[in-house]
Amino acid sequence: MDYARMRAVADELAAHAPEDVWATEISGDEIIMMMSPANLHELIVYRLAKHLDRQLEQSTPGLIAHGGADIEDPESGIKRRPDVMVFPESALESGEAVHPRDVTAVVEVVSKSNPENDYEGKMRDYPTMGIPHYLIIDPRNGTGLVLSAPHTTPEGRRYSTRRDFQFGETVQLGVYDIETAEFPTY
Repeated sequence: MDYARMRAVADELAAHAPEDVWATEISGDEIIMMMSPANLHELIVYRLAKHLDRQLEQSTPGLIAHGGADIEDPESGIKRRPDVMVFPESALESGEAVHPRDVTAVVEVVSKSNPENDYEGKMRDYPTMGIPHYLIIDPRNGTGLVLSAPHTTPEGRRYSTRRDFQFGETVQLGVYDIETAEFPTY
């Protein structure tokens, strides 16, 4: 099915979804219905975005760390809603989904109910979209990954660098420092 048709189906499903469906995502031939995140998940998202925004205001005015916006690449047939992404505030003015060329980093906080989405689907989709940096925060076990430098492989575009970390460490997301000590575990 072509992407435009998939998008129409996803929009129709979202219009009739139960109240606890928070967003829809599209990856290949799959429509993913996202449930409302848990409070601890949202606490990490809030703390991380606030932490990044302080750095962005100092180093890169015009960029924001924000969650709740879609990122969409019709050419690759992918629509995602990262927990946090770094992009120009002006990208929100169009009223459309943010284009991946405007995004410098995405962050996902792993949910209890669907960790495969962050570790498999999004680990495949974000480099395909050309997102330079992908941070995975996993409160299930207090760990995470920083992935960067997308490059072409026989399996498609994949990240070429990977750094594992434990909560409590300071990690680099591009040029930004991420303090992980304040993240709770589930």
